[in-house]
Amino acid sequence: MRAGAVTVGAVHGSALVLTVAGFASTLWYGVDEPGHALAFGVLIALGELARWEAPPALGEPSGRETAPIATAGALAYALLGESAGRTTTHGVLQIIAVVVAGGLAGTVPHIARGKGPGLDHLARRILTVAFAALCFQPLYNSGELTQYLGQGPSYALYLLLLLVLTALCDAVLGALLLRARAFPRGAPRHTAGGTSGEVGGSTPLPYGPLLRDELRALVGIGSAVCATGTVMALGVAAAGLWALPVFCVPLLLTQVSFRRYAAVRTTNRQTIASLARATEIAGYTAPGHAHRVAALSAAVGRELGLSGAELTVLEYAALMHDIGQLSLVDPVPEGATALLPAEEQRRIALLGGAVVRQTGVPAAVAVVVERQADPYREQPLPARIVRTVNAYDELAGDSAGGALTALERLRLATARDHQPKVVESLARVLARGGVTPVPPG
Repeated sequence: MRAGAVTVGAVHGSALVLTVAGFASTLWYGVDEPGHALAFGVLIALGELARWEAPPALGEPSGRETAPIATAGALAYALLGESAGRTTTHGVLQIIAVVVAGGLAGTVPHIARGKGPGLDHLARRILTVAFAALCFQPLYNSGELTQYLGQGPSYALYLLLLLVLTALCDAVLGALLLRARAFPRGAPRHTAGGTSGEVGGSTPLPYGPLLRDELRALVGIGSAVCATGTVMALGVAAAGLWALPVFCVPLLLTQVSFRRYAAVRTTNRQTIASLARATEIAGYTAPGHAHRVAALSAAVGRELGLSGAELTVLEYAALMHDIGQLSLVDPVPEGATALLPAEEQRRIALLGGAVVRQTGVPAAVAVVVERQADPYREQPLPARIVRTVNAYDELAGDSAGGALTALERLRLATARDHQPKVVESLARVLARGGVTPVPPG
C-alpha cells in the first residue's frame, strides 16, 4: 500500500507543480496570442464535455475515461509552431495553463452531475502534454528544428513520431497508476462460497501485463487521436485557426462509432450473461458461479498476456461454460462438474458447445466450451484457463480447507487435467486478493 501511495502521490504532485507553475507564469507575463489560447481552450473544453467512459472489462472496477477531441486539441496546441505562416510565441507553461483551464471548464457539467473525471485522468493529461511541449517548443523556438527538417514531410513525420512517444509516455503512466491503485491490501480472499483462506503472500500486480493492456488501448481510438493532433498542428500552421473545426469532424465521427461499438458489445455481454444465469435459475449451478469463473478467468488471462480479442472470447466462454448442464435429466450436485468422470465432463462440454453455436457468438467461444474437458495438452489456452478456474471455484467451495486445499488438488492434477502454468497464474492472482466479480452490463 505504501509503495502504491508513493507512486500516485508522485504523479499527482508532479502534475500539480506543473499546473501551479503554468498559471503563475501566465498570470505574471500575460497571455501570448490570446486568440489562439482561447480557440484551443474552447476546443479542449468542448472535447471534455463530450468525454465518455468506456465500459469496463470484466473484473475491472471501472472503464477508461476517454476524451479524444480534448486530447487531440491539447496535443496540437503543444506542437503548434506556426499559425497561418506566422511563428507563434506561446511557451510550455502557457500551454499547460490553457490545457488545464480548458479541461476544468469542460468538466464542470460532469461534476454537477456527479460524474467528474478522476484525478488520474487529469494528471495523465497534464504530464503527457507537458512532455510533448517540452520536446517540441524549445527546439522549434530556437530554430534548430526547421533548420534541419524544414517544413516538408520530414517535419510532419517528426510531429507524428513525437506524438507516438507521447502516447507511449501516457501508457507508461497509466500502467503505473493502475498498478499503484491495485496494490494488494493484505491477505487474499476466496471468491467462491464465502470461504476465506490465504493462498500465498501478498504480491503486487505485475507491471508487464498492465502496460500491454495500455498499449493495446492505443491501437484503437488512440491512433486516431495521434493522427488528428498531428494534422491539426499542421493545418493551423498552414491555414490558421479555421483548420480546428474542420479536422475535429473526423475524430468526432470516430468517437461516435466507438461509442456505438461499445454499446453493442455491452448488449452482447448482457445477453450472454442472461444465458449464463439460466443454469443458476434452473438449479443446475450455484448462484454467481458463472460470473465468478468469468471474472477470475479474465484476471488469469491478463496474467498470461492474452490480447483484447482473446480476453473477450475467454470471458464469453467462461460465462457459458456450464450451459451444457441444461441437457441433463438429473442435475449434478451443486453443479460441480469437476468431480464427474472425464467422459461425462466431455459429454456435457460437447452439449454446451452445441448450444453456444446457436447463440450467434463467435465460433471460437463454442470451441473453448467444447474443449474445456479435454486433456490440457490438446486444449487452446482459453479452454485451459476456463477448466482450471471452474475446478478451483467448485473445489474451494466444496472443500473444508478452502482455497489452499483447492489449489493443492489442482497442482496434483497437472499431469493431465490442468496446465501447471495456468495453475500458478491462478495462484498469483489469488495471492493478490483475487477479483470481485461484477455481472456484465
